[in-house]
Amino acid sequence: METKYLLTILIVGTILIFSFIAAKGSKEEQLPTNPVTSFYDLKAKSIYGEEISMSDFKGKKILIVNVASKCGYTYQYAGLEKLFREYSDKLVVLGFPSNDFLRQEPGTNKEIATFCSTNYSISFPMFEKISVKGLAMHDIYKWLSDSKQNGWNDQSPSWNFTKYLIDEKGKLIKRFSSKVNPQSKEIVNLIK
Repeated sequence: METKYLLTILIVGTILIFSFIAAKGSKEEQLPTNPVTSFYDLKAKSIYGEEISMSDFKGKKILIVNVASKCGYTYQYAGLEKLFREYSDKLVVLGFPSNDFLRQEPGTNKEIATFCSTNYSISFPMFEKISVKGLAMHDIYKWLSDSKQNGWNDQSPSWNFTKYLIDEKGKLIKRFSSKVNPQSKEIVNLIK
C-alpha cells in the first residue's frame, strides 16, 4: 500500500514538473526575437505604399489617429488638418484608416486618399488601411496598446478617431477618446 502511495506521488510529481517545463518553453517561444524598445523602431506604409519609419518624426510631437470615412466622427478630419497646419513646426498628425469598427472604412487606399483630399484637403501623412485591434493589429497599435512596450497604456482604440499623443522623444503621453475634439484645450495645451 505504501509503495502504491509513493508511486502515485512520484507520477503526479513527474507530470507536474514536465507540465511546468512545457509551459515555460511555450512562453519563451512567444517572446519576440527583436523586441520593440522604442516607438521610433516602428514602421508603416503610407497610403501610397511607401515604407515610413516613425524615426522620421523625431523631435516633434505625434498625434496618431485611427480614422474612418463613414463614421459619425469623420468631421474630425477637418480639426485634425487645422491642428496639423497650425502647429506644423512642433506637431505631426498621422492618420491610420481602419475598418475595424462597424466596417466604417470600406474603401481601398486609393479611395481613402481621394476622399481625404477631396472632402478635407488633408495634407498630414496618411497610412495604408490597417487593423487597430485584435489578432491582426498593426505593430504601431500593438505598441500604443501594450504597457510593456509604451510604459503605461493598455487601451487599444474603442472606436474610430481614438487619439494617442507621443512627445518629441517618442514617449506616449496621453490617450484621448473619440469624443475629444482634435482642437480641444486638452489636446492643444499638451502640444504648446
